[in-house]
Amino acid sequence: MKNEFMLAFNEVLEEKGLPKDTILQALSAAMVSAYRKSVNASTAQEIEALLNMENGDITIMAQKEVVESVENPLTEATLEYAREFDPEAQLGDLVMVDSTPEDFGRVAAQTARQAIQTRIRMAESSAQYAFYEKQIGEIISGVVQAANPRGLTIGLELKAEGSMPRKEMIPHEHFRIHDRVRALVAEVKETGRGPQIVLSRTHRDFLRRLLENEVPEIFHGVVEIRSIAREPGFRAKVAVSAAQKGIDPVGACVGMRGVRIQGIVRELHGEKIDVIEWNPSPTEFIAKAISPARVVGVYLHESVQGAKNALVVVPEDQLSLAIGKDGQNARLAAKLTSWRIDIKSLIESVSDWLFALKNEADLKSLAEQEEDAVQRVEEIMGRKAEGRTLSIEENDFMAAFVDRLEKFSGEKRANKRAAYQDKKKEVLDTIPQGAFEMDLSQMDLSESLIEAIQEAGFTSAGNLVLTAQMDPEKILEIQGVGPKTLEKIEEFGERLPELVPAEPEPEPEPEPEVIAEPVLESDEAEETLAIETSETDDVAIAKVETEAPAEETIEASSEKDEPKKKKVESVKSFEELFKLDLEDVEPEPEEFDEEKSKSKGKKTKKSRRIEFDEDLGMTVAKKKHKRGDDDWSEWVDI
Repeated sequence: MKNEFMLAFNEVLEEKGLPKDTILQALSAAMVSAYRKSVNASTAQEIEALLNMENGDITIMAQKEVVESVENPLTEATLEYAREFDPEAQLGDLVMVDSTPEDFGRVAAQTARQAIQTRIRMAESSAQYAFYEKQIGEIISGVVQAANPRGLTIGLELKAEGSMPRKEMIPHEHFRIHDRVRALVAEVKETGRGPQIVLSRTHRDFLRRLLENEVPEIFHGVVEIRSIAREPGFRAKVAVSAAQKGIDPVGACVGMRGVRIQGIVRELHGEKIDVIEWNPSPTEFIAKAISPARVVGVYLHESVQGAKNALVVVPEDQLSLAIGKDGQNARLAAKLTSWRIDIKSLIESVSDWLFALKNEADLKSLAEQEEDAVQRVEEIMGRKAEGRTLSIEENDFMAAFVDRLEKFSGEKRANKRAAYQDKKKEVLDTIPQGAFEMDLSQMDLSESLIEAIQEAGFTSAGNLVLTAQMDPEKILEIQGVGPKTLEKIEEFGERLPELVPAEPEPEPEPEPEVIAEPVLESDEAEETLAIETSETDDVAIAKVETEAPAEETIEASSEKDEPKKKKVESVKSFEELFKLDLEDVEPEPEEFDEEKSKSKGKKTKKSRRIEFDEDLGMTVAKKKHKRGDDDWSEWVDI
C-alpha cells in the first residue's frame, strides 16, 4: 500500500509539475468533501482529513460533543472515546475524534475524484498564469495544435495553450499542425477556464527581441534601439545608436555580409528591414529615415499649437523612391521619427514658391529681394517645360533658391511661435491657478453645452477660458457654442480672480543668525566665570573654575553674621558667556580710594576683591568693613 500510494503521489507531482503542498491541500479538501457527502454532515461541523505519507492511510477527524450516552454518532462521542484523543476532555466539551467510516476507501475515491481534479486544474491554471504573466514582452516557442481561419492554437510549456489571432499573424504566412512557431507574448488574461495567452508575430517588440537575440551588441547595451516602425510582412525601419564611441551601430546590426539581418528576415518570411543610424537633429534623422532616397533638404514646419510637420524636398527622379509603394516608405519614416512628413520634388517646390511670391502680399518684400533669382529660376523652369535636361549647376541653383525661401519662412514661423508663447504667458498670469481645478459645472452654462465642451476635451474652467482668449475659433467649432456663449466664457474669465481666492505666497524663511566667535587673548580666557550676588548686595560669591559644576552650595556670612546657604546657578558655557549683556555682569572690583571718593562727592561702594585662600583650598571674595570709628579695617573673608 505504501509503495503504491507513494508511486501514485509522486507521479501526480511529476505530471502536473505542482508543489507538494498544493497536492496535499487538494487531497485533504477532497476527502473532507467526500466525507460530508457520504454521511450528510453539517457544514457547521469542523472536519479535517489527515494523510499519512508513510502508509497512505487517510483519517477523518470530526468535531463532536462529549456526552454520557451517544444518541447521534455523527455529532456525539462518549467520554471514554473522547479521552483517547484528548486526555483532558470533560462532559460537554467539543473534541476532534476519529470518524473515518468503515467503507470510506472506495466511496471516498469515487466521490473525491472530481474534487481532486478540479483543485489540481485550478492549481495548474494559477501556476500557468503566474509563469506567463512574467513572460509578457518576451519571445517563446510552441507547437501548432490547431489551425483555422480565425488563427492558431499553440501548445506551450506547463501544458498551457496560447492563441494567435489572424491579425497577429504576418500576412501570407501559413503554418501546419506540429510546426514549431516563435512568437511574442502580447497579453495574458485570467479567465474561468484558465489563462488566456495571446501571442503575436506582428508586434514591433517581436522585431526588437529578435534583434536582441541576433545582435550581441544590442543585448549587452552597446548598441541601443531608439525606435521601430513596421508594416508586418512587407517592410520595417529600425533606428539604432551607439552607446560608445568608435562603434558602427548599423554595421553591428547588419553583420558581416548581412548574415545577422538575414537571419531575422528569414524568421519574418522575407520582410525587408532598413537599419538607419539615429540622430538627435530632427532634420538629419528625417533625411536618413527617407532612405534609400536622396534628399535635397528637410525643413521643419512647427505650428504654434505644437504640431510637428516636416517638408522633405527630393530630386525629381527620387520622388517615387522616397514615397515608396503605396506611400509605404513615407509612412514608415513618419512613424519612425514621430513627425508628419510631406514629400515634394524640387521642381514642385520651386513652382509653389514662384506662385506664392507673385500672389501673396506678405511676401512682396521677399519677392523684391529675390527678383534676379526669380527671373533665372523661371528661365530654368521654361527649359524644363520644353523637355530639356537640366545641368547640375541649374539644379543646385534651384535647390539653393528653395533653401533660402524655406529658411525665411521658418524664421517667420519661429517668431510667430515665440509671440504666441509670450501671449499665452500673459494670459496665464491673469487666470488664477485654482481655475484649472474648477469644474465646468460652476460656469453659467446649460448641461447640454457643458457635455459638448467636455466631449471636445475641456475638463476645467481654466483650460476653457485660456483657449477662448488664445484661439476663439477653436471654441466656436464646438457643437452648440456660438458667439453669445463665447462672450459668456470671456466674461466668466474676467470674474475668475474674484471667484478663485489667490494662493498665499510662501513667507521667506528667516536667514540664520551668524554669531562671531570671540577671540581669546590669554590662557585664562578659557575659564568659566560664575557670579551671584544677593538682592541687598550684602553677600557676594564668585568662583572661577575650569570645569563647571552642575550645582554647589556654600556657606556665606552677612553683616549680621547670619549663616546662609546660596545655590550657584549652572555655570554657563564659553559661548553663552560671551552672548551675555555686559550690563548683567558685575564689573571687577577696584581698590578703595578715599580722596578720589571725596572729590566726587558721592558715596563709595563697598570694595571687593577675589583671591585664593590656601587654608580653604578655594577661591573666595573679600571686602572691607567699616568699624565704629572712621577707620577702615583690613580685608576680611565673606
